[in-house]
Amino acid sequence: MAADIYIVSGFLGAGKTTLIQKLLGEVFRDKRVVLVENDFGEVGVDAALMRSSGVEVAELSSGCICCNISGDFKKSLRELLLRYRPESVIIEPSGVGKLSEIAEACSDPSILALAGLRSKITVADAGRCRMYFDNFGEFFEDQIANADAVVLSRCEEYPDSLADARALARELNDNCPIFSAPWPALDTAALLAPQGGVGHDAGDVCGHAHAHNHGCRDGCCDDAGHVHDHEAADIFDAVTVYSQREFDERELGAAVAEMELGGTLLRAKGTLRGRDGFWELQYIPGELKITRRTEGGADGALCVLGRDLDSEKIAELFGGTTGVR
Repeated sequence: MAADIYIVSGFLGAGKTTLIQKLLGEVFRDKRVVLVENDFGEVGVDAALMRSSGVEVAELSSGCICCNISGDFKKSLRELLLRYRPESVIIEPSGVGKLSEIAEACSDPSILALAGLRSKITVADAGRCRMYFDNFGEFFEDQIANADAVVLSRCEEYPDSLADARALARELNDNCPIFSAPWPALDTAALLAPQGGVGHDAGDVCGHAHAHNHGCRDGCCDDAGHVHDHEAADIFDAVTVYSQREFDERELGAAVAEMELGGTLLRAKGTLRGRDGFWELQYIPGELKITRRTEGGADGALCVLGRDLDSEKIAELFGGTTGVR
């Protein structure tokens, strides 16, 4: 029986991983599911966090969705389908990935022989929709316009922005349902159900194998045919910092505040060492979350994405060494 493919897209920090965790716990709990995750840094931070939570992780070959969309990704996805024989596949693209290109790859005849694209879901941060559209319209618009369903996240945090976010999503896609219920009330079964007809607002009504596809590394995007990655590389800088330094919460907050002063910081996430464990750091514009964790890695790792970033300065702030793509 052919597997069902679900793509969960969304711009940086929108809540894709949170939605996927909810889907795994509710809709796919008793099914054979493979999660294909692509991150913007050199290390898969979200994959590492899910691994530490007990999710089985099976790595694909190195490379990333954005720069191997016409070749390696399709080959790896086919091999994954043959190896695991899953009932469902969830693909979580990078926050700067284009949904249209990932969907096109999943509709390749070599994939369709084993799996069908069931639904394309885009998560959009209600409080930041307009900012991301105004500044990064090419990527944000593609994710909304090509979605079969849109989930507006953080609605309860930004009630004054909800109407504008909903209007913008409807402007970009007049066909799909828009879900804007708080996460606990989100009807995941309805979200994955086949949608048809004119778009509507659904917000008021309502043992996994994890395959991780690492982010780009230097030299992996040399094929001139991979247009999308080169477009993203012209706009975004990605820096990965590896550090064994131990931080307290105040020191991490100060380092992030200093990092905000150089270039345009869009996203930072990672696990860094503390004096009695580890810190999980998550940053999006205007919001920094630092939480304790009992597990991490031998070296702490922080992935940073933005514009005009000073990699040497970032490495100095976090007492480590960097990799850049």
